[in-house]
Amino acid sequence: MAKKTFLFQNLVTCNLFSLPNSTPFAEILDSCINSKSQHVVRAVHGQILKTHFSSEVFINNKLIDAYGKCGEFEYAKKVFDKMPQKNTFTWNSMINAYTASRLLVEAEELFYLMPEPDQCSWNLMVSSFAQCELFDSSIVYFARMHKEDFVLNEYAYGSGLSTCAGLRDLKMGTQIHASVAKSKYSNNVYTGSALIDMYAKTGNVDCATKVFNEMSECNVVSWNSLISCYEQNGPASNALEIFARMMDFGYKPDEKTLASVVSACASLGAIREGKEIHARIVKSNKLRDDLIICNALVDMYSKFGRIDEARWIFDKMPVRSVVSHTCLVSGYARVASVKTARAMFSGMIERNVVSWNALIAGYTQNGDNEEALNLFLMLKGESVWPTHYTFGNLLNACANLADLKLGRQAHAHILKHGFRFQNGPESDVFVGNALIDMYMKCGSVEDGSCVFTKMLDRDWVSWNAVIVGYAQNGHAIEALETFKVMLVYGEKPDHVTMIGVLCACSHAGLVEEGRQHFYSMSTEHGLSPLKDHYTCMVDLLGRAGCLAEAKDLIESMPMSPDSVVWGSLLAACKIHREIELGKYVAEKLLEIDPTNSGPYVLLSNMYAEQGKWQDVKMVRKLMRERGVVKQPGCSWIAIESQVHIFMVKDRRHMQKKEIYLILNTLTKLMKLSGYVPNVGHLTADEEQAMSDSSLSEELEEPILAAVA
Repeated sequence: MAKKTFLFQNLVTCNLFSLPNSTPFAEILDSCINSKSQHVVRAVHGQILKTHFSSEVFINNKLIDAYGKCGEFEYAKKVFDKMPQKNTFTWNSMINAYTASRLLVEAEELFYLMPEPDQCSWNLMVSSFAQCELFDSSIVYFARMHKEDFVLNEYAYGSGLSTCAGLRDLKMGTQIHASVAKSKYSNNVYTGSALIDMYAKTGNVDCATKVFNEMSECNVVSWNSLISCYEQNGPASNALEIFARMMDFGYKPDEKTLASVVSACASLGAIREGKEIHARIVKSNKLRDDLIICNALVDMYSKFGRIDEARWIFDKMPVRSVVSHTCLVSGYARVASVKTARAMFSGMIERNVVSWNALIAGYTQNGDNEEALNLFLMLKGESVWPTHYTFGNLLNACANLADLKLGRQAHAHILKHGFRFQNGPESDVFVGNALIDMYMKCGSVEDGSCVFTKMLDRDWVSWNAVIVGYAQNGHAIEALETFKVMLVYGEKPDHVTMIGVLCACSHAGLVEEGRQHFYSMSTEHGLSPLKDHYTCMVDLLGRAGCLAEAKDLIESMPMSPDSVVWGSLLAACKIHREIELGKYVAEKLLEIDPTNSGPYVLLSNMYAEQGKWQDVKMVRKLMRERGVVKQPGCSWIAIESQVHIFMVKDRRHMQKKEIYLILNTLTKLMKLSGYVPNVGHLTADEEQAMSDSSLSEELEEPILAAVA
């Protein structure tokens, strides 16, 4: 800055007509470009106009370049229009001035007016469209440049690969890589870094790693690209390993390195490593207040559930962005402090769709699905354009509420926004998966199946959603047929797929087929059965009466059986009236959780059905001694959008008399038709029976009148 001022003062005081050439003006203009000093550029321009250099092509080109890079494209255009003579550099400088102000239409028009575009002109068009994220146009210019037989250099390759990364176009990126391999830029560090970034953003981790390993020279950008590759695609632990290698080789990390590593720590839940990196950041005056790093730290501590540390960093930030606020909103929502998240969201001066998504997700994750739906309506009211993440959360809320009407309305919104459920730069396949899940959970199997059939692209989650949905809704044959089709399509099943398959076998009573699928997990699909798979098999065997086999399977499990798997066998013992085995299983359950009322109630009912009343009393006495209380049953019904909830001994409802009147009337009519109550269950729930009988006495007169 001081040098520029000194040079300018010398120009003002000296005799301008005595200058042998325009080099002093050019030096000041170069300095202005670095400092973005618009007023100095204009002052220098004024001095140039007083000299015989005012018509010189060289200095006018410098002026256009300086005005363009300082954001004064109107002045650049005036200089360009008044030039009596122009060369290729003149046109390139003006194109650059337009693109610097993101005026790409004007830049394109000027490009087509150029007498002879050179390599620099083509590079400008490719890079400018790439920088403005107009990747389709950028790749067209790249292809045309190659077709016109211009030599592709490191800048063209870099922009072309950046475009492929933006488009997530692995095929085109691989073709450019082949061209790079045949050129003299195959060992260029700039091109190598661009290749790593392209493979990272297209999800090809192996190729990114191979490119890095084959590079003869690396720089910080190369290391950053590989670290970011693992952070984005996984495994995130590799990002930390690469970072450690980078440090061992003596490279100094910059803000991009540390932001990626902090994000990797957040994904891994690596608290110790995250704190170590935070300590390194705090020691650096340059990086301590960097906005991107601070945002990453707020996000990391929020994901760790350490919201106080996240808030401390947020409060210390000298500058905050909408991302900073959104990270903290998401953090508060994650630790079930939705009220605080809402308060912070309401106080945000600037909000974007990501902020809305964070809060909607918070309400959905914390079970307040109604408020999540209300927020979506507010979002639409403020004319915020929802994204695929918005609709994913909206559909989760509808699924949790099992509200088919709302789910269909959400589906209509999705169709209006043009979602096609296909892969691409912004894949929306998971919205289709959420739709399938919603319809299946709402019991609309036909709609869920229709969505699956019409999806342009599917992933393994799509197959899982429809298989599990079929199984949960009792469509066992359809679930198993879909599984066979999945294998034909070459999709590899995972643990969730096999849970759906085993559940389907259980519902259909297909014991032998269930056994085959269970053992095929390890022999054919490379999957080790988890507790849930053993539970499914126990349920399958138990329903079929193969209780001894089910017991042996539990005792052969490679992990400790939990209350769920033993509970499944106990329920089967009750169905098949296997008292001795049931007693053994109940004892196992009580060892795991002596306060759980389920085993006591099931065992009591089993004894009652066998008429073993002393054993029933013994179980009930044991419950009282251990302070075990049976949780009351609960049911609900929605009438005209209002949910009515009922519990055992419930007298809270406004219309309780009318409800019990109808219930007792129905009971009388059932008895007259020959219905005999299940004594076992009445004995197990004797308190409820006493409660009901006392209320019946109160309503006896109106009941008799109704029956008559």
